[in-house]
Amino acid sequence: MGVPQQKTDDNQFQTGKRRGMFNKFLDWIERNGNKLPDVLTLFAIFTAIILLASFVAGRLNWSAVNPATKETVNAVNLLDDKGIVKILTEMVNNFMAFPPLGLVLVVMLGVGLAESTGLVSAFMRKVVLASPKALILPIIVIIGMFGNAAADAALIVLPPIAAFVFVTMGRHPIAGLALGYASVAGGFSANLILSMLDVLLAGFTESSAQIVDKGYKANPAMNYYFLVASTFVLVPVAVFVCSKIVEPRLGAYTLNAKVETDSKLSQSERRGLVWAGVGVFFYLLLLCFLTIPEGALLRNAESNSLIEDSPFMNGIVPIMLFFFFIPALLYGIGAKVIKSDKDVADHLSKAMSGMGYYIVLAFIAAQMITYFNWSNLGTIIAIKGAGFLKESGMTGLPLLLAFILFCALVNLLIASSSAKWALLGPVFVPMFMFMDYSPAFTQMAYRIGDSITNAVTPMLAYFAILLTFAKKYDPKMGVGTLISVLLPYSIGFAIFWTILFAVWYWLGLPLGPGEYIHLKSS
Repeated sequence: MGVPQQKTDDNQFQTGKRRGMFNKFLDWIERNGNKLPDVLTLFAIFTAIILLASFVAGRLNWSAVNPATKETVNAVNLLDDKGIVKILTEMVNNFMAFPPLGLVLVVMLGVGLAESTGLVSAFMRKVVLASPKALILPIIVIIGMFGNAAADAALIVLPPIAAFVFVTMGRHPIAGLALGYASVAGGFSANLILSMLDVLLAGFTESSAQIVDKGYKANPAMNYYFLVASTFVLVPVAVFVCSKIVEPRLGAYTLNAKVETDSKLSQSERRGLVWAGVGVFFYLLLLCFLTIPEGALLRNAESNSLIEDSPFMNGIVPIMLFFFFIPALLYGIGAKVIKSDKDVADHLSKAMSGMGYYIVLAFIAAQMITYFNWSNLGTIIAIKGAGFLKESGMTGLPLLLAFILFCALVNLLIASSSAKWALLGPVFVPMFMFMDYSPAFTQMAYRIGDSITNAVTPMLAYFAILLTFAKKYDPKMGVGTLISVLLPYSIGFAIFWTILFAVWYWLGLPLGPGEYIHLKSS
């Protein structure tokens, strides 16, 4: 796989000069992908297109008959007098009512504090470096998948730590670097716990589903069962790819550069982890007390259900907030990173300062999605698109697999998971709803396609950081070489994730608490 490797005197590897079709294709993707405008600009362009499309569709009296209600849905011109007034007077409300905005910012208070105080970094180093050698690879993969709960921190922290671990084991550091990165980026939708991404995507799914069903409420745990199963499937796949494909391809490596040894935990960091562990233990103990007993506070008062319309599920976002916030606060105190309330405020400010781009993105996305809803274009496209797909004979699993492939290809150019779903959700969620597939199932298919090519796309901002890490061990490391050691992970994940998806579909298994494949079953 990839281009031939030539050994140098110091046993580092270098890429040969011959270039295959795959590298040429990646060059084309990178060259043309870099020509795309920023995601914010793309959203602004799509917003303008929606407004113009509403004008044309309204003037042409474009309509469709809703197969569920038998009502005629007419396109609305948003550039007439009423439309312009509505745009101006509702712009602030559109932003404030945007579902993902509050959800993400609330969860980020806890996740950001954990990252800012150093809890995320210390926890990863503790678990990875203290593990038996036979378990190092699967633990790196699991930590990478768990690391997704800490937003982007794992993409920066885990790869260099994994490279360092591989060096200490006498293995190729680039293999460790690739394993750490692929576990986080490629396994972006495999986890044993809910993450901020679950909350974020659920918000977009909810707003997309409300194009068809105004009363639809999205549950952040809607794909949880599938995410757990994905973790158990992808961990051995990643370990196999690393051991049997990537490492043999890289060959031997003799350390020729000074390796930093500061990956060991300091005494204050170890003390902080103990404090954080105690905090997690008592927090989980409290959650058990509030959820497990009959008639517990967080159960539904009438049905006693922990899932259906329960305070636990309705309060999952603040529950996630405190799951990160409490151990992060205790870690900071134990590690003496936090010495006063002013330090807490400083860390929270630092954590939230990085959300500026997302807030701007949310503002533009809120307008775009709202205008799309107002225009009725989403409903009309969904009705006509579903009808076209049914008439074409492409339904069921082949249609869903084609959708996964489509999302994977789009991900090569637009790496942001939320940005893509904000664009694709309003079209495909309603479309599949008219074909009797639940929004949760459509989101699940999207998440597979969105994840499998994450590791190889140069459009992901952290790919450039990974390349910098790699150059520490091979100064001549290039994009094509780096992608060639990451590509086997994408291929392996794509094959086995698709098989798992097909099995799940054929067996009709539930996707998450109260969520099923078909609407009629939910």
